[in-house]
Amino acid sequence: MSVNAKFKVQRVTPQSSFGGRTAGEIVESAEIEMVPDYAGDRNKDWSYYTPSGVIRMNVNGPALQQFTQGRAFTVTFDGEDE
Repeated sequence: MSVNAKFKVQRVTPQSSFGGRTAGEIVESAEIEMVPDYAGDRNKDWSYYTPSGVIRMNVNGPALQQFTQGRAFTVTFDGEDE
């Protein structure tokens, strides 16, 4: 069974680091912090009262442009059998 959760970007913290494909290349990235979106009933399946949780990830490349502060995403959690 899948669990869908609506999260929105709360914080985008830009970061730069060395370690690209070529020596001395600076890689632009950001730490993205997402929290549950409290609007509507989208999270009622997994949270009876107030949804809580945090998703943090480091993003770089073209995907970074998608994560703007305040933008909401639906995250699907699919269990995997090992």
